[in-house]
Order: sequence, then structure tokens, then C-alpha cells
Amino acid sequence: MDLSPLKAALADVVAIPVTPFTEDGSIDVPAHQALLRRLLDGGVRIVTPNGNTGEFYALTPDERRTVTELTVEEARGRATVLVGVGHDVPTAVAAAEHARERGAEMVMVHQPVHPYVSQDGWVDYHRAIARAVPELGVVPYVRNPLLAGERLAELADSCPNVIGVKYAVPDAARFGAFARDAGLERFVWVAGLAELYAPSYFATGATGFTSGLVNVAPGVSLAMLEALRASDYVAAMKVWEQIRRFEDLRADRQSANNVTVVKEALASLGLCRRDVRAPSRALPEEQRAEVAGLVAGWSI
Repeated sequence: MDLSPLKAALADVVAIPVTPFTEDGSIDVPAHQALLRRLLDGGVRIVTPNGNTGEFYALTPDERRTVTELTVEEARGRATVLVGVGHDVPTAVAAAEHARERGAEMVMVHQPVHPYVSQDGWVDYHRAIARAVPELGVVPYVRNPLLAGERLAELADSCPNVIGVKYAVPDAARFGAFARDAGLERFVWVAGLAELYAPSYFATGATGFTSGLVNVAPGVSLAMLEALRASDYVAAMKVWEQIRRFEDLRADRQSANNVTVVKEALASLGLCRRDVRAPSRALPEEQRAEVAGLVAGWSI
């Protein structure tokens, strides 16, 4: 199986779409479709339904399947679909198999949510999922700073469909070491902490980055990618300066408002409601104007 097209697709702005809700709390299907079309029309070529910006952990299994289906339908022929899967092994495998059946090309495996994660167990967890869908590219989502790069290499030795990594440890030096210990050229390295970390991660080996901001301003995220591909770090940092406050608001208090700020920005543009699900919460009234002001200054 030639995995090179999937690897090429990962080396891009990996958009994490929001999941918009109606007033009664259900998924707003028309808004979801419209937001996806806006991303695709804006130049996005890879999307991750059921990512953290999509409130993966607040969705029911049926809702996660709905989000997968809506995304594949909209993206077909226009973008690669990298479906987020996770929870216990049977649930993750079932979601990966559903993604395959619906026509997705890859799955992103969320960091295991468990109080006791051994490195051997991390390999076992991902191996079980990857072997269940050998036709799909598999991208582990790494948030554990203690995981050794050699363990990723071990996983890929038995599962050649493990082709990339979404690395989300906030330490560029650690990322550079991890990537080289695992095999810098063996995997596609995606900076999993979005635009604020993208320049430093590209400098040490990343060729793509994830983005929630891209929901609001696709052109801003793609401008940073263009600069980074050209190794023009001066231009990239100009974009960084432009979006710094927005991303700082999202990262504040251990990312308490990560999704909230993105949805507030979309609401200010009239694109969806600001509603988020617990344990997230909508911004208080006094902070909404700042978000709207920031977005108003961008080239949307």
C-alpha cells in the first residue's frame, strides 16, 4: 500500500473543525456543513472531525459518528479526512472501522485518558487500533512528555500504517529529540499545539501543524504555513504576533477556554452559536467584545 499521498496530506494545516450546537443542545447540522464548506473554500485540504476543538469528549458515540459522516460527505474529493478516535480499545476500534466504512483515509488516536499509562501499554493500545484498520493511515496524538521516541518506532515496526504524529508536548527541544529518536524521516511530524508553537516546531522537524483558529480565519493559518514552508521565519512570526492574543486567551488556565474562544469568534461573525458543552463554558459578556475586536482586525 502506497502511503505517500497520506503523508503528503499531513504536511499541511490540519484543521480541527468545531461542532456547532443548536439552542436545544443538539448538533446543528446545517451550520456544521456550512462551516466545513467555508474551510474547504478557504483552502483547507485536511480536516480532523472529532478532535478536541470539536469537543470530542463531550459528544456521544452517535454524535461522533454523525460528525464523521457529515465531514466525509462534505470533504469528499476536496480534502483528506483524519478522524479522531479514542476512549477504550473497543470503542476506538469501532470508531476507526466506522471511519473506514464511510470513506475516511486516516484516523488520529487521542492520547489515552487513563490514570495509569505505561509505555508498553501505550504501544499495545495503538497497535490494537492500527491493526484493526490496516488500510488507514494512523496518527498517534502524543501529549505525554515521558514517552520515548523509540516506542513510536517500535509501534511502527509492527504497524506500517502508523505514518505520522501529532506532537503536543509544549517543549520544542523535547520534540526535536523525540522526532529524531523515533525517526525524523520515517514519520510526518505535525505540531499539535497550533500556530503559537508551529514556528519553533518547524525549526526542529515538523512539516504540518494543527489549528482551531483556522475555523475563524483560514487565510491567516495558511499564510503562516506558506511562510514556514519557505523557511521565512520573519514572515511567520508576523502572523504569530497577529494571532498571539487570541491564542493566549485559548491557552489561559490550562486551556479552559480553548474551544470557547473559537466559538465566540465564530458567533461574532454570525457563523454559529457560541454554545459549548460542559466542562467547557461560554465566555462571560465582558470578554466577548475583546474576542470580536481581535477577529475584526484580521483578514478573514
